[in-house]
Amino acid sequence: MSAERALGAAIRAAATADAGVQAVLGDPARMHDDHPPDAVFPYATFGGFQSRPADSASQAALEHVVTLHVWSRHGGRAEALEALGALRGALHDQALSLSGHRLVLLHAVFADAFRAGDGQTTHGILRLRAITEPN
Repeated sequence: MSAERALGAAIRAAATADAGVQAVLGDPARMHDDHPPDAVFPYATFGGFQSRPADSASQAALEHVVTLHVWSRHGGRAEALEALGALRGALHDQALSLSGHRLVLLHAVFADAFRAGDGQTTHGILRLRAITEPN
């Protein structure tokens, strides 16, 4: 399994298992790869997933930037901020287990919430930075 796929799976597993995330995004937590056609708000989706080499002299490594999106309609900015905080709490500096890879670090590096273009939805963004190495 690629490092990207393993990291994405570990992020999803950690986020959806977290009680704080479930309190905002439901149980089971509504975390999707893309916008579901019959969306129940609030929910989260995976956005961009960038990877680049971050090798050291002794170890092959990848640096990843993963973007998670939060979508809220009924609770507005407050609900989006709660979801962002819950996701950050579930993921920032956590030691996640990755299939075939080792997670060196996982940090939440950016969060923002703003009104989406449709005038009804609040859109939140959480950007994560991770470094992985092969096992």
